[in-house]
Amino acid sequence: MPDQAKPTPLDLGLYAREAPARRITIIELGAAALTCLWLVAVIVLNSGGDDGTPTRFADGVLTILAILMPIALIWVAATALRTARGLREEAARLQASIDAMRAAYVDQQQRATMDLRPAVVEKLEELVESTRAAQAAGTPIFSSLRALAPPEERAAVIQPAPVVDLPQPGLALATPVERDPISVADFIKALNFPENEHDKEGFRTLRRALEDRATERLIRASQDVLTLLSQDGIYMDDLRPDRARPEIWRRFAQGERGRAVAALGGIHDRSSLVLAAGRMKKDPVFRDAAHHFLRHFDRTFMEFEKNASDAEIVALAGTRTARAFMLIGRVAGTFD
Repeated sequence: MPDQAKPTPLDLGLYAREAPARRITIIELGAAALTCLWLVAVIVLNSGGDDGTPTRFADGVLTILAILMPIALIWVAATALRTARGLREEAARLQASIDAMRAAYVDQQQRATMDLRPAVVEKLEELVESTRAAQAAGTPIFSSLRALAPPEERAAVIQPAPVVDLPQPGLALATPVERDPISVADFIKALNFPENEHDKEGFRTLRRALEDRATERLIRASQDVLTLLSQDGIYMDDLRPDRARPEIWRRFAQGERGRAVAALGGIHDRSSLVLAAGRMKKDPVFRDAAHHFLRHFDRTFMEFEKNASDAEIVALAGTRTARAFMLIGRVAGTFD
């Protein structure tokens, strides 16, 4: 006996046929019964007195209204009930279709992941074998993978040490304590700002970033821009930008501008773009703050890119500061 093809989960709801509508339902039967009862009541009330003369109830326009209005209300109610039942049935069918589509999508993703794993393992094994062979032959190896320290130990932005021409005699004054540069992990957290007033770790990281001379200006410039944008109801958490590849961010850090890095302007929220563009044209304070923020983001990111991995660049692109850069950059024409 040949095997029968099993239906996929998608077939359970997406291609389900609608149930044939019944011509006469209990709703119509009830409405017809109420109509008949009302007509009998009207006939009884319209029968008149003992002298054979009709009562005032059946005179003129009032008689027509008294007869037809209740019947109309009965059938309107019946139609509304039938429509509501049809909507409930349609909602149930749509929910079944959505559940089937979701199950099919999850199954497809799981199969793709299972198919991808052997290929990834094979590529890694080939890379390891080629590296060992090159080391055994004494050939220098060049790779795009960077040997980086953990993000908690690696400096995000390193400023060059000041050049002193001649040694100066020490003064009997208290000198400020030089702290280590902020780490990459703390730098990314600081650019995202605390989540709420209870985010103690976020505030600690923000204070640490404000104590670092290399990042303090960018943090304050970003804070000013975010505050001004919030006055127009523009919040970075509401934006869902398109993610640009890390190599495009690196090209931006290396000085490329315009169409070459247009993918960085991944903000497509029309209302936010229109409001920010209008504010840029009419408000000189906002315009100065925006250009000040863009300059500091440009300079700081150029130094950050040198010590950051691709994953850390992607993490930085998801911060509130980076989203503000995408929005302001599009309004200012950075990606044109």
